Amino acid sequence: MTAPDIAASLQTQFPTLTSRASLDVPAFNIPAAEVLAVLTYLRDECGFDLLADLTAIDWAPGASPRFTVVYHLLATGRAEYVRIAADCLSDDEPAMPTATGIWPGADWHERECFDLMGVKFTGHPDLRRILMWDGYPYHPLRKDFPLAGLPTELPDAEIAAVSGTRVLPAPMAGGPFVAQPDGSVTTSAGRGPRSLDQEWSEKKTKPAG
Repeated sequence: MTAPDIAASLQTQFPTLTSRASLDVPAFNIPAAEVLAVLTYLRDECGFDLLADLTAIDWAPGASPRFTVVYHLLATGRAEYVRIAADCLSDDEPAMPTATGIWPGADWHERECFDLMGVKFTGHPDLRRILMWDGYPYHPLRKDFPLAGLPTELPDAEIAAVSGTRVLPAPMAGGPFVAQPDGSVTTSAGRGPRSLDQEWSEKKTKPAG
């Protein structure tokens, strides 16, 4: 099935579907109310049997719609991709129906999207954070989240109370980072923030273990 065939088939079945600008693969916009029907059709009728990725775009505070959920599908039998995008109806409480009933593998994709972007997936069987801890009050990949992060208490408050420090969680950058009383930020090793990859390149060898 060629890209024009996919487009013609989708537009016949879903008149509300529109083409989306793309430099690589066929891409389409669809209303949130029809997203599950479109995804099911692409799986059952067009051979897109794998949800390769699911992500979200935050167009920044003040934009409306602010959040767009994007699905990247792969037809494994012929190595073809298609991209589907759906805008969340609410800018304050973004939500999208879960795709776990179509692809069970959507489970962790949607949990990550919820964790980092704050998009809720209605009907998800276990929608909870996957990188940050339950109760963490922010969504770190939103455009209004500061690049330097925000001071946040770890779940075990007793450690912070004894040491007199605050902890800045940075799970993807070699943290946790600790803010000292004078405002300086170090890791538990006593040095400034630095990614593990950078440390390895300086030492020229990957640490054992």
